[in-house]
Amino acid sequence: MTTGHDMAHIGVVVPAHNEEQHLPDCLQALIRAADHARSRGHEVTLVVVLDSCRDRSATIAAEYGIKTVSVAAGNVGMARHTGVLALPEGIDWLAFTDADTCVPEHWLSAQCGAGTDAVCGGVYLSQWQSLPPALRARYLAHQRQNIRREHVHGANLGISMVAYQALSGFRPLRCHEDVDLIERLKAGKGSITWAHSLRVMTSARCQARAPEGLGALLHTLECACQDTSSFSAQKA
Repeated sequence: MTTGHDMAHIGVVVPAHNEEQHLPDCLQALIRAADHARSRGHEVTLVVVLDSCRDRSATIAAEYGIKTVSVAAGNVGMARHTGVLALPEGIDWLAFTDADTCVPEHWLSAQCGAGTDAVCGGVYLSQWQSLPPALRARYLAHQRQNIRREHVHGANLGISMVAYQALSGFRPLRCHEDVDLIERLKAGKGSITWAHSLRVMTSARCQARAPEGLGALLHTLECACQDTSSFSAQKA
């Protein structure tokens, strides 16, 4: 569908639901990535989608000069798509991350340089060392079991506007909206770069914002650790 994105206009969409704790770091990282991309000839527009926010997320975005759009969806698929619709005309490339995530400086430039319809990157967990050892072990075991799978993370995803429009965008799904989008792209023979080394730093919180997302996985693994500890204590 696409062959390259030299001198692209990049639209960056960040859904947020009561993210005042993480949003400043997220926006600072995005601004650095935007400046890096602009230094290489790209144009960048950032938008934060405030989904049912009741905290200071809107104020924080305004303090950084970032455009916002508000929805009351409670639905990450709808929030991401609303962000796309809020972008100006002429966008060539769409980049998606989450409000509890920090992207590397070269994130946008690397996505546009891939030359494919979509780019799916990886994630690191922040506060890794502060997680209980049992939880870290279970998370690593889970990752090893899925090491050959092609991972899709909404916190680290890029797609050309041409491909996105051909797919009619994100579906209004409360979870796995990112996987659904890429599966439809694959079914249409779109080209994908699996950029495992292009990683973002995302929150290791176990209080899930999206059902069946990373936070939900960590919560499940945390509960398994607690169940094992309780069983061991009973046996003792």
